[in-house]
Amino acid sequence: MDINLLVNITSRAWALPILAHLHDGVPGRQAPLLSATRASRTAFAQSLAHLIEIGLLERNPGHGHPLRPEFRLTPKGQVAAQLAHRVHAVPGEHKALLRRSWTLPILTTLKRPSRFTTVKQQLGSITDRALSQSLQTLEDHDWISRTVDGASRPPHPVYRAINTGQVISEMTRPVVTLR
Repeated sequence: MDINLLVNITSRAWALPILAHLHDGVPGRQAPLLSATRASRTAFAQSLAHLIEIGLLERNPGHGHPLRPEFRLTPKGQVAAQLAHRVHAVPGEHKALLRRSWTLPILTTLKRPSRFTTVKQQLGSITDRALSQSLQTLEDHDWISRTVDGASRPPHPVYRAINTGQVISEMTRPVVTLR
């Protein structure tokens, strides 16, 4: 799985929880998944449609009713579901922060202390404003730390994953390949 797919998956708030619950054995029907994720119907439906669109889920042919279809993971979806399962198994109050679009991709890029521009280059499509806000949010939750490297001219901030952010960053490295 590459970083662009991870960015695409996390663009919908409930995509990772849906994948994690499917990996955990929750039946691939709407009612059990909706109950397990506790998402609103609209957000859940959008996330489910998005996962089908990007090829991680498919309708299970021959199962379910046309109005209540059953879904299953594709081979590519199984890899993403394993990652989602591992990330959601990390203890702590982090589930809401993981539903934010850029949290997981940013943590994935912080395999070592990195400058703002390095993180931005690895993520590609992120805007400066979105990256800045996401880094600030992660710093506010103590998932990353920001230090200023005063030895260089001009001084520049360096970001590194810490605490829960470091645990999540380390578990995504083997699965996600950076550019």
